[in-house]
Amino acid sequence: MRRGEGHRPIVRRTPVLLLAFAALAAGACSRSPAPVAFPESGVQVGDASWYGGEFNGRPTSSREIYDMNDMTAAHPSLPFGTYVMVTNLDNEKTAVVRINDRGPFVKHRIIDLSYAAARVLGVVGPGTARVRLELLKGYQGETTAAAARFFVQVGAFAVQENAYALKRRLETRYEGVFVAALRTQAATYFRVRVPAKNREAALKTAGRLADEGFPVIVLEE
Repeated sequence: MRRGEGHRPIVRRTPVLLLAFAALAAGACSRSPAPVAFPESGVQVGDASWYGGEFNGRPTSSREIYDMNDMTAAHPSLPFGTYVMVTNLDNEKTAVVRINDRGPFVKHRIIDLSYAAARVLGVVGPGTARVRLELLKGYQGETTAAAARFFVQVGAFAVQENAYALKRRLETRYEGVFVAALRTQAATYFRVRVPAKNREAALKTAGRLADEGFPVIVLEE
């Protein structure tokens, strides 16, 4: 399992979400996984793996250059540009990823996560995890406006009380901590965020939180 490198805060820019590999997984690989139709229910359960440093900077199947610090993933059949909510069923951590590659190339695995996504979901150490994918129909990611707003996302939870417990823990040291809900077809997720006045301030806050052990993502909306 190849390991991604570095622990710098993850930056997600719009429209691209910036918010141990499978040994045969490769964005630039000429082989293709066997097509697997995404369930009509919009929900798919199976195993996830991740890929990082070895393929960083190489073209993906969509011809987009792979950046291991972007919130992206490879899926056998979903259209490129599709957004999917991924939930690690072992720890209930969640992340939204954008499909821009094909894979995995190992039987029974349904998604290959970027290093950034794997880090947020807690998959980097184990290398693989049982996950649930939920198709986010109509989701376009964050949009950049002239008056951009910056946030540092510290966690996303399926259990509301867990999100508010983290909020209470953080608000003793950070101003303006809030919980933003994201509703999908299957569930509602609660994302804990810290606002920042600009990009520099967001990166500074993200660095502090990362040093405290939180899997942070910088968001620009």
